[in-house]
Parts: sequence; structure tokens; C-alpha cells
Amino acid sequence: MVELPLRQESVARTRKIVHVDMDAFYASVEQRDNPSYRGKPLVVGGSPNQRGVVAAASYEARKFGIHSAMPSVTAIAKCPGLIFVRPRFDVYRDISTSIHAIFKRYTDLVEGVALDEAYLDVTENRQNITYASTIARYIKTAIFQSTQLTATAGVSINKFLAKMASGQNKPNGLTVILPEQAVAFVEQLAIEKFHGIGEVTAAKMHSLGIHTGVDLKGRSHRELTHHFGKAGHYYYKIARAEDNRPVEANRVRKSIGAETSFAQGATRKSEIGV
Repeated sequence: MVELPLRQESVARTRKIVHVDMDAFYASVEQRDNPSYRGKPLVVGGSPNQRGVVAAASYEARKFGIHSAMPSVTAIAKCPGLIFVRPRFDVYRDISTSIHAIFKRYTDLVEGVALDEAYLDVTENRQNITYASTIARYIKTAIFQSTQLTATAGVSINKFLAKMASGQNKPNGLTVILPEQAVAFVEQLAIEKFHGIGEVTAAKMHSLGIHTGVDLKGRSHRELTHHFGKAGHYYYKIARAEDNRPVEANRVRKSIGAETSFAQGATRKSEIGV
């Protein structure tokens, strides 16, 4: 990959944002710690015999169409040889803490989104490294050396684009969207690929004739807010590759998921701990 400097006239006002996303984090930890799981379809989550749910799926399992939030009984139907492992959140937290210590080598502006992903603003960084892509490579290498786990990174001028970049080349990838590439990248993107646009919203957009970024860009601010409320403003901005949200270093990280599955339906508050 050829690293190009930012255009001189935009250096002062262009941010450098890195999004780091661990690859199949929970499942990869389990495969790392148990060699017999490596190369096999595996999910972290509840047993299908207890109406469990998939919390994470290895890349081998994803080839069968298995994904997070899928009922375990559906997952086992797709792959009868699927391995189920109960989550070890204490282990995942400890690894996440060590990864965040690597981030802090470069910047204090780190926004943890979950245990397995974070945004970093490296516009000004502790080591005075010119290229954000260089920092991303150093981070990926340090994570692997420390944890034997791989991460994928996206680099761009704002959080939305960095997030989209990190989804382009998984696992163990690195994608850079330069300032001059941003608008064209968004215009060609299928609407269901946009971060922040879920299945229901994508279906509604399809019904309105919005299928790609260029279609979204063609709609007025008034029309988008009419159909999608306050979210319409966000859609209007990202269709133009604009996202002014700061990396919030003091943001409270979203809680991680945990579940208790009941073999039989529970209806009393005392049974479900309410």
C-alpha cells in the first residue's frame, strides 16, 4: 500500500481517525487458548439445549451463515458439528485492557465502543508519527505480539469512514480512505453496508428508492428528516462523507452482553432476578 500525505491545504483541519476492530474476538480467544478448537467452526454462547444465543462466531462458523445474536438451535441446524463454548468475560476484559494500554502508547483520545473495538484520534499523537496508517500497523503488530490475536484497522478523516474502512478487509486487514477518496467511496456503497443503518431502516430506504450512497446523497435534508426523524440529519451528513463527532475519550463503554437461558419458560420475577 502506498502512503500518500494529506493535501497541504487540508492538513490543519483534517483529522486522522483509526478504528480498530478485533477479529472474531471472543471466538478467537477460545481458539487461541484451546488448540483443539483451531480451524473448526465454533461459537461462544449458550447451548442449543438451553435455548441459548450466539454471542460470537469464529470465521469457520461464519462460512455456514452463523452470526452473533442467532439462536443457538438455528446455528446447530446450519452446522451440526458446531462447537459451543461458554463465554469467559473476565478473560476478555483482561485482554481488552491490555489492548487499550497499547492504544495509549499513541494517544489519550481513545473511545472504547465495546471490548473488541475502539476509535483513536491520532491527529496529534505522542510519537509524532505523520501517517495514521503507520500507527495502525504498529498497533496491529503490537496486539498480535502481546495477545497472539489479530485485529483489523480502518483509517480515515472521521469516525464513520474509519469504521467503514475497518469492515473492508477482514480479518487482519488495514484499509485507508484518503480525504480525496471519501465522497466516491460513500457514493458507491450499498445502503445496507452503512454503519448506523440496520435491516429495518435499509428496507425502508429501499422502498423509497434509496439503494446506494449516491441515492442517499440525492435526497434533501428535509426529506430525510421527514422519513427518519433526527436520524435523517445523520444520514444526510454521512451521505456526503461528513461526520463531525469527536472521539470521546471519557465515554462510558457500552456494557458487554451476558445471558442466562432457561430450559423452560420463566414468568415469575423471582425466577429472572427482577
